[in-house]
Parts: sequence; C-alpha cells; structure tokens
Amino acid sequence: MTTTDIIIIGAGASGLMCAIEAGNRGRSVLVLDHEKRAGKKILMSGGGRCNFTNLSLSPANYISANPHFCKSALSRFTQWDFLAKIEQHKIPYHERDHGQLFCNDSAKEILTMLLSECDQASVEVRLDTQVTGITREEGLGFTVTTPKEVFKSNSLVVATGGLSIPGAGATPLGYKIAEQFNIKVCPPSPGLVPFTLQPQDKERLAPLSGISVDAVVTCGQHSFRENLLFTHRGLSGPVILQISSHWQPGETVSIDLLPGIDLVSLLKKAQQDHPKQQVKSMLANIMPKRLVTAMVEKNIAEAPLNSVSHTRFTALGASLKQWAVKPGGTEGYRTAEVTKGGVDCDGVSSKTMEARKVPGLYFIGEVLDVTGWLGGYNLQWAWSSGWVAGQFA
Repeated sequence: MTTTDIIIIGAGASGLMCAIEAGNRGRSVLVLDHEKRAGKKILMSGGGRCNFTNLSLSPANYISANPHFCKSALSRFTQWDFLAKIEQHKIPYHERDHGQLFCNDSAKEILTMLLSECDQASVEVRLDTQVTGITREEGLGFTVTTPKEVFKSNSLVVATGGLSIPGAGATPLGYKIAEQFNIKVCPPSPGLVPFTLQPQDKERLAPLSGISVDAVVTCGQHSFRENLLFTHRGLSGPVILQISSHWQPGETVSIDLLPGIDLVSLLKKAQQDHPKQQVKSMLANIMPKRLVTAMVEKNIAEAPLNSVSHTRFTALGASLKQWAVKPGGTEGYRTAEVTKGGVDCDGVSSKTMEARKVPGLYFIGEVLDVTGWLGGYNLQWAWSSGWVAGQFA
C-alpha cells in the first residue's frame, strides 16, 4: 500500500493544475488516470491549438444552478494569472474573436508546460490506472483501490471531468463518487453541442450542408451572434453551440439569418429600383443562393419584385429574420464540448472546493455544475478551480 498526502483522480486540466499547486506547497501528490495519455481534452481543445482562456471573462459567462459559486475561484486565479504562466514558459499565442486566446503552434505546448511543472513539484502521475473503489475512514483519510495497487491519502481530489467526448475517456466516475458520499448531482446533459433537426426540416435543409452564415440565435432570454453552420445532420457552428447550453428539449429557437439588415426596407427599395428583378436574385446579393432556394417558397422566389405586396415582404422578412426552429435534439455527448450539470455546488465550498460534509474530499473542473460559454471559459474554470483546491487539499 502506497501512502501519500493527496490523491487526484484525473490527469486533465483541473487535476494537473491542482497537482502543481499542492506539490509546490510541499505536499506529496499522486495523480491517477485511466487513460494512457494525460490531458487528452487539452490536446483536442481549439482544433488542436488549445483555446486556453479568454481575455473578457466574468462569472456571467458561466451557467450553474448556483450562479455565484464560480466567482471566488475566478477572482483568485484569473485569466491574467494563467496568461502569465504561458508567457513565463514562452509559449507563443494569439487572440481571435471575442477575446479567445490560442496557442500559435500546438496544444501540446500547454500539456508539456503542465507536466513539466508537475515534475518540478515532485508530482507522480500514474496513467492507465483504473480506480475500482474508494473508502473513507473518519480521521484516517481515503483508501483508493486500483487493479494493481491500493493507495491511501489524507485528501482526495475528484477531477474526473464530465461525460462529453467519450472518445477522450469521459466516464461518470466523478458523479458516482459524489453519490457514494451523499452529495447531490444535478442531472448531467450535453452542452456546447450541435442540434439535430426534425425529419421534415432535415430533408428540406440537407442541400445546405457546408454553408456557414452570420446569424443571431435566441432561446428564451439568451441570444448569441456568431457563425451558424448547416450540416448533414442539422445545425452547428459557434452560435448553435453557445445557445445549446441554454436550450431544453422541446423548446423552439429563433434564428435571424440576416442580422443587422432591415430586409423589408431593402426589398421595398429594390422594388422601386429594379421592379422586374426576381425576389431570389435580390436576396442572392445578401445570402447564399442555396439558402434562398431552401428558405423561400418557389412562387415568391421567382416572382418579380413589382408583383409582390409589402405584406408579403413583411412575411418574408419574418421567415428569414425570425426563423423558428424546433430542434429534434442534440448530437449528444459524442460531440458535446462540455457537460452541463454535475456535482451540486451547494454541497461544495466555493472558497476551497472541499465537500461541505466530507472533510478532505474536493471536486474541481467540469465534474462540478459549472458550465462555461464556448471560447476558453471552461478551461479557465479548470485552471481556477484546480488552483484553489491546490491551496487547501
């Protein structure tokens, strides 16, 4: 039996960050992960370039049943703190839209940085190690069983992530650990995920696969403006991923395919200037032709502008700027970038990440009911929550 101060389950973003901080405090740290490689989701992030944080970050960029929970960690280890680490390691990076920061070269540089800091802090990382059991004795800490060895520790940190991208090793282990210790779990569901369509919409929109347009998508009180991508399965692109985290099955979303454009006024002007021009020819100046064909009824599309009433213009404007879509569902965890829901934050201290009723047990990162927007917010939550737990575990 091996004894250590802290066992961290999960060699992802939050687990490695926690390990570094705890190791730098002089604690003996063991990280266990069932995968053969550490940080698989880090390597996949940002198309392999790792969208490691966001410059314009605030608690408003996070979704949780306890919206105040994330504030403490995010304020104590900020995007600027992680950026300082990146710059210290001389990793070249660049900014994209909406304050998103990416590596110039490869996400491997982030993982290499984390693993080298783990080495410097004398952290032991054991991969290809399945956790098969956990027990706790009052005053004696935790016993973690694996097929090959049994480990004991004073503190146990659960950094197992959510259910998204099972191909990267996602499992429900973290939720099972919470339930074992009578800590509530908010029902998990896929977040930042493409929509599938109802059969009739899928058939009508199938020819649009590959087309990307600027769009505003609204669900309830939430709206986002970014690119929308038509796929052979449904709707994707950044704007759909963003709104998906606010969507519930059965709800309808409203899509503006021509944001910032007063379509009715444009149609009226074109009617005056080019009365014999077909409606579809006018629309093709401001949106892809295939999209016009799919979205506009043929009898309207092929009509000359001077034969169409202003009432029809208004209806056409509504169909393109307030297009109501009831998704059939989502593509699920297979392609979801994050998991909504998770370990109930009410059962965890926002100051330490320690379970309120189980001394020595900590939860960090995606396993918690904290879901960031698309754009580096989820990795920053991993860094921040991992850093905090590393100060106390």
